[in-house]
Amino acid sequence: MSTLRILFVGGIISYRALFAWLSPWISIPVFVLAPLFQILLFAYVGRAAGVGDDAFFVIGNAVQYASVPCLWAMGSAITGERQQGTLPLLLASPARRVPLFLGRSLPVVVNGFVVAAVSLAAGAAALGVRLPLSTLGPLALVVAVSTFSCTGLGLAMAALSLRVRDTSVVALIVFGVLLMFAGANVPVDALPAWMAAVARWLPLTHGIEAARDVAAGVPLSGAGADLVAEAGLGVLYVAVGLLALGWQERTSRRLATLDRF
Repeated sequence: MSTLRILFVGGIISYRALFAWLSPWISIPVFVLAPLFQILLFAYVGRAAGVGDDAFFVIGNAVQYASVPCLWAMGSAITGERQQGTLPLLLASPARRVPLFLGRSLPVVVNGFVVAAVSLAAGAAALGVRLPLSTLGPLALVVAVSTFSCTGLGLAMAALSLRVRDTSVVALIVFGVLLMFAGANVPVDALPAWMAAVARWLPLTHGIEAARDVAAGVPLSGAGADLVAEAGLGVLYVAVGLLALGWQERTSRRLATLDRF
């Protein structure tokens, strides 16, 4: 029972703490307007270049923009503890580390899913893209798996928060890498061979491909390979993140850098 409380209640409290000094209304330009402008930008560039259709860019950029909360919120959850001087107290607690850190990732997965869903709806409405109602359920599942996978990458990045001052710059770089490599605006098969090889090991790449397939009417079983690959990458990144957090905690204790900011 205590494990479940740490997992769910602790995660929710930690997520709410991200807005301790900010109004939640700041989420509107960050999570609604910014992804819509990104979708419109690449859609009109694609029209001018004769590459892809509007649905291609709406789906790709909507799923890719879920990486914003997945990357920034996970790093901020740890950085905020250091800024407020509560990180040593948190790590001195007898709470098990797996539910402690996984609990902080659950609200982020939900946040990423909502951002992708709102971006998809707003982009489709702005560009007149129609998605059959029968595809919405499978599409929601694909987006949920994709946000879980990207949150796993964010969890791995959060380990840096135990040693560096701020992970915002790192998150910005990773966001750009996902934008270029994950196939949001250029099909992965059209990328140079080395970029395509890297893309297959990044979150969102398989999810974007699966989302486009199911939106085009392909049965979920037909996109199953990409969906399984996306989920597998999520599990891999979560495992790497938990191991990295454990290692960084031990080395930070040894070097006395936990409360250095």
